[in-house]
Amino acid sequence: MTAPYTTIPHHGRFDYSPITRRPDYCWPNGARLAVYIGFNIEHFAFGEGLGANIGPASANPDVLNYSWREYGNRVGAWRCLELFDQLGLPSAALINTALYDHCPELVQAFVARGDELVGHGHTNAERQASFSEDIERQLIADSRARIARESGVEATGWLSPWISESAVTPDLLAETGYRYTLNWCHDDQPLRMRTRGGQDFWSIPYPQELNDIPMIIGRQMDGRDFTRMITDNFDEMLAQSARQPLVMGIALHPYLVGQPYRLRYLREALAPIAAARDAGHIWMTTPGAICQHVATQFQESQT
Repeated sequence: MTAPYTTIPHHGRFDYSPITRRPDYCWPNGARLAVYIGFNIEHFAFGEGLGANIGPASANPDVLNYSWREYGNRVGAWRCLELFDQLGLPSAALINTALYDHCPELVQAFVARGDELVGHGHTNAERQASFSEDIERQLIADSRARIARESGVEATGWLSPWISESAVTPDLLAETGYRYTLNWCHDDQPLRMRTRGGQDFWSIPYPQELNDIPMIIGRQMDGRDFTRMITDNFDEMLAQSARQPLVMGIALHPYLVGQPYRLRYLREALAPIAAARDAGHIWMTTPGAICQHVATQFQESQT
């Protein structure tokens, strides 16, 4: 009797590859662990759409949850910037382009630091997976164009609002000029992805565990616990990186970690990482620099 099925659907973007059986290489200056901060600064529609909640959602306009998220743009992000400056840490600012209408000075503060700007849609009040291919292409292209026009920098990376993808999102990103995506959390190393146009396009690891939204909102962990997660993860990955180069991302949102009592614990988590950077034990960087390094590394290895 023939089985009713033989395979299950597959994305086709890359093949399975165990991390223990891959080519070895190093990050700049011989580092084995690359660390970056993915700092999500977002703007939400008032009275409609999606958004994380500190309390039960109310009938719109939901002033409680909207104003709690807005605290991140007005206060939390600025406090985090002060902390990054104190420790001399770069960041990758994952930005909604609606910020250019709402609080352009916040985006400019990251540009002035020399931080990377990563496309993060127009607003986190919506998911792009519900769009048609033409509308999704327009969103992706318009986001990149506006970052270039308003901030004078070229965005090479993308993180979808709510990590929401259609079946063709990587193709549209590559066709629009992006070099990498942060949407996939399947690995601890960068990975080249297949696209329908054959462009050189990469997945850079972005964490869904070492991420304040699922940990603090989803699992209701305390700021102290989240800090312990960061330090434990860093210590373990630093040890593991002796065997292969690894990437550790830290995903932060200012309306969460920018709250004063959580900021105090975040400082405790980031200070040892900054010290390891100063001692030359890690590469403290951005996802765009990681993408550039591996793309160059593997291009040279094939020539």
